[in-house]
Amino acid sequence: MSADKIGRNDPCPCGSGLKYKKCCLPNPEAERAGDRISAFKEDLQKAAGDMEFASMEEVQAFVKAFQEERNRRPIDDFRGLSPHQVHRLLHFPLESPDVLQVSTVLESEPDAPLAQLFGLLAEAIGDKGVKPTATGNFPRNACREIMQSFLGEEGYADHTRFGGINSEHDAPELHFTRVVAELAGFVRKYRGRFILSRPARAMLASTGQRQLYPQLFRTHATKFNWAYQGGLVDVPFLQQGWAFTAYLLHLEGHRQQPATFYADAFRQAFPAVDIDLEEAPLYRSLEDTWRSFYTVQCLERFAGFTGIATVRREDDRLLTPTQAITVQATPLLGRLIHFP
Repeated sequence: MSADKIGRNDPCPCGSGLKYKKCCLPNPEAERAGDRISAFKEDLQKAAGDMEFASMEEVQAFVKAFQEERNRRPIDDFRGLSPHQVHRLLHFPLESPDVLQVSTVLESEPDAPLAQLFGLLAEAIGDKGVKPTATGNFPRNACREIMQSFLGEEGYADHTRFGGINSEHDAPELHFTRVVAELAGFVRKYRGRFILSRPARAMLASTGQRQLYPQLFRTHATKFNWAYQGGLVDVPFLQQGWAFTAYLLHLEGHRQQPATFYADAFRQAFPAVDIDLEEAPLYRSLEDTWRSFYTVQCLERFAGFTGIATVRREDDRLLTPTQAITVQATPLLGRLIHFP
């Protein structure tokens, strides 16, 4: 049987007993890794040349220094960043000021859905607090009032055309805002009521959301579980790479781009993300499935919701082709995130 006729879930012909996709299926990332290892060995041999080493310790020190120097070279797949910088963005984004800095206080009030909804939430809570429902959520009437203010008359009518807002979960954006605010320590339950924490009240009184919002943003990016929003297979690496998505917007967001541009650039940098999609129901090609996942999670639910980008769909169809979705960075991106 030829390799192109073997199904991904068929037993591997090598006899291992594993599925083909878990065993001998060609893996682009593994092939690229092999190419990088070969190139590294070749460059190492050229750098060593006719050098002579007195001990194995000297050899190891030379290889380590060569590897560290190589890891600091920018490469095309990372859009000018080095492997070292990308490692910092992926694993320590908020502790790497030499690569990325998130403002602590904005120069002006943030214009973002997350900020607007938090402001409405804080206003509804007020000084007296709000009594939650039996399930621990915001009460129905308060949810309706907040969403009417957030969406406007026409937007609210469109949002409720198939069913009204009867609970907090019927207003997902508001629900996510409340969860993020709790994770950030700005909203909590006290004596059976939702209240604003003292730090939140102090910041709102002194600087509005100029100091508070950067903390909401950090919480959304790093503590709020994006997969909690549901509707898609969990691909943890999408959230881990939030800073690289912000970096791509920093580079190319000055003009309107199709969502596919960012999805393809992210996948080119990290082709191993395909592995996370292996268990997803592929109603379309792997490429189209990936583009859809990235667009919804990284562009709409992260960049759009936090206000660092504007994401526009030609229509409100759930399966709008990603080629018909456009993205452009907002001024907030440059005020909130800096890439030295």
